[in-house]
Order: sequence, then structure tokens, then C-alpha cells
Amino acid sequence: MKTVIQRVKSASVTVDGQLISTIGKGLLIFAAIGKDDTQKEAESMASKVLKVKLWDGEDGKKWKSNVQDIEGDVLCVSQFTLLASTKKGNKPDFHKSAPPAKGKELYDSFIGQVRALYRAERVKDGVFGAMMDVGLVNDGPVGVDFRCVDEAVTIEIDSNPPVDKNPSGLQPPEEGDTIKGHVHKTFELPASLME
Repeated sequence: MKTVIQRVKSASVTVDGQLISTIGKGLLIFAAIGKDDTQKEAESMASKVLKVKLWDGEDGKKWKSNVQDIEGDVLCVSQFTLLASTKKGNKPDFHKSAPPAKGKELYDSFIGQVRALYRAERVKDGVFGAMMDVGLVNDGPVGVDFRCVDEAVTIEIDSNPPVDKNPSGLQPPEEGDTIKGHVHKTFELPASLME
């Protein structure tokens, strides 16, 4: 399962010119169900998106509060195109996406779990499988410092991230070669995003 979440001041979904859902300050979540996804991924993702810390804390420190902490709203929109691949050319391939019946079942489970873990009245939805017009006002900038000047906060979360088969970045040794030494690589992520 893959989600793209955006911190917003407001967001809405319209279908055929009719307003379906609207929220104030909170999260807009685009969610895609993969063909190999199960109930486990849907439940895990629901928990994760509610816990991601995208707002300042009461002490003014960045990345301290999640949508529940700020008592924000949540708008979930099904978006199978997040799983598109263009490996074999320029035309998107959607073979990683779940078929419609399975996608709807797991998407409904995902949004049901978001409602159960938070407050149902604060969680809105689009229309699964419909042509939706999504409007939003991003909540940014996040601030100015040497690491980050951004006009919006947009995070991608993948329940099955790709495996890096060669994390060292070094060429593999030839057969019979002996290699000595140590490889050190530093990956910096805010610890609050890993909770």
C-alpha cells in the first residue's frame, strides 16, 4: 500500500460538480492499494498516517505534533495511479494496483481503521472509483533553515518500500578478490518520522 499525505489548511472532493467532502486544517491522504496488499497493510498504514508528525509542537519545535495532537481533519481519497510504473516506456502501467473489488475492500478497511483510531466525525472520504476533483490549500511554508525551504509538506509512505540490494554503493568484488576495510554510511531521518 502506498499513501501520499499532504498537510493542508483545507481540502475538498467534488464529483460531477457536487461537493462530496470538505475539511479544514489537517491531512489530505491519497491512498493506493497494491495487488499483493492485505488487511495487515491497510491497518498498519492507517495507524502510520495518523502518527506522522508534520506540525510544530506547543514549544515551537518543528515536527512535533501529528493530526490527532492538533485535532485536525482527515480527508482520504483513493488513488490507484500512485502505483503506476513507467519502467517499460512512457505509458503508465498499473499492474501493481489491486483489481477494483479487492482495492475497494481494502480501501474501505483502511478508512474504517482511520476512523476507528481517530474520531470518525473528523475523517472524510471521496468516492472510490469515481472521477474526483480534489481541491486543496497547502499548509506551508514549513520554515526557513539551511535544510529546508518548502511551500508544502508532502510525504510518501510505502508499506513495501523497495529493497536496496547494494546499500554501500560500492562495486561488488570479483570472484577471488579480498576486500578489507569498513564501510560507513550515514542516513539522517528525523526520529519523529520513524515512530
